[in-house]
Amino acid sequence: MQAGNEIFERILAAPSGLVVLDCQDVHALIDQFRAIARHTGQAVYLWQPDTGLGSLRDAHVRVPDCQRLGNALRYMQQSMHFGVYFLLGLELPLSAMDGTLLRQLARAPKGHLRRVVLIDAPAALTEHLGDLATHIGSHDSQPRRLRLRDGRWLV
Repeated sequence: MQAGNEIFERILAAPSGLVVLDCQDVHALIDQFRAIARHTGQAVYLWQPDTGLGSLRDAHVRVPDCQRLGNALRYMQQSMHFGVYFLLGLELPLSAMDGTLLRQLARAPKGHLRRVVLIDAPAALTEHLGDLATHIGSHDSQPRRLRLRDGRWLV
C-alpha cells in the first residue's frame, strides 16, 4: 500500500497532465489505487477497452458513453473537476483524433488538477508523445539503504 501511495503522490506532482507509468504488477497496483480512492474519496477512474471508463472508488459506477477511447478522452478533457484517469490496454494504432486529444490533455490548463495516466503504454506511443508526458516507474524511486541487523546486511 505504501508503494501505491508514493506512486499516486508522484502522479499528482507531475508537471504534465499526461503521465506514462511503467508497471511491473498492473493488477496489484490498480488494487492499491482502488484502496486509495476509497480511503480518500478522490475521483479516480480506470478505462479499459472491454469495460470502458469506470470509477475505482465505486466499482459499479460506469461513466455513460465512454466505452470507446475517443469518447473517454473527450469526457476527461471537458471535465472541470479534479480527476485521475488511468488508461490500461491501449492498442496501436490510435486514431489521429485520439492522439490529438492525448496531446491536449498533456497541456491541460493549470486551473484544476487532472491527470491522465497511461499504464504500460506501447513504446511507439510513448516515443510519439516525447516530452509532453511525464514518465514514472512503479519501482521505488528512493534508493534502498542497507541496514545492519544481527550481523547481517538487510535492504
